[in-house]
Amino acid sequence: QVQLVESGGDSVQSGGSLRLSCAASGYSYSSYYMAWFRQAAGKEREGVAAIQSDGITRYADSVKGRFTISQDNPKNTLYLQMNSLKPEDTAIYYCAAVLDSGDYYYPPLEPYQYNYWGQGTLVTVSS
Repeated sequence: QVQLVESGGDSVQSGGSLRLSCAASGYSYSSYYMAWFRQAAGKEREGVAAIQSDGITRYADSVKGRFTISQDNPKNTLYLQMNSLKPEDTAIYYCAAVLDSGDYYYPPLEPYQYNYWGQGTLVTVSS
């Protein structure tokens, strides 16, 4: 049973930093694509950053240069370091996983491409 548990969400001031964590269990972590998504109130879920087992990453344009996705394979943990936070980054952040079956050349970043999800952690950025 695949389980993803996010943590680290908090309320911060604009310009601040947060690090989100996602603890994964129930599968061979290194065989999966991992990603962070977010969903703001009244908006659709959007991809933020994704990573594959060899370390190749992909970012949404809105977070490039501010957010960094990383993983600790021995600990089966995914991270999202968020710097220079803006009020528009306010959302529930979700960790997601999908088996790396060779279907994608780059880490996928669309919600429909993932089939395992965590429960989410809330990030609030005030101006």
